[in-house]
Amino acid sequence: MKISHKRKVQGKLNKRVKASSPARQRPVKAKPAVAAKPAVDSAAKAPVVDTVSSFTPKQQQVLDIVKANPEGINPKGIGLAAGQEDSKAASWATGALKKLTEEGAVERVQMAANKVIYKAS
Repeated sequence: MKISHKRKVQGKLNKRVKASSPARQRPVKAKPAVAAKPAVDSAAKAPVVDTVSSFTPKQQQVLDIVKANPEGINPKGIGLAAGQEDSKAASWATGALKKLTEEGAVERVQMAANKVIYKAS
């Protein structure tokens, strides 16, 4: 390795280290704590969040397909129902299914070692 290249690399590393050192960072100002108001019937006043509206159109389409199959459906079946190609069907649906599972709109059921179906919650 050439010495000049080695010096450039070391110089870049030193710059990166200097920039991230805590002495160079700005101090964080603490905000004063605000006294909490007593909660009076907070369940009645809590805004109702519609989780369906927070989904993308693709996630909404996958959710509708899963709801249409109460016995459960696998990712490939979801992709085929959405009109995807046979080879891309499962991978198309898995991204949306992951988000829907995290949100609790869809339940993931492990059937066998590598068989999974999704049911509406």
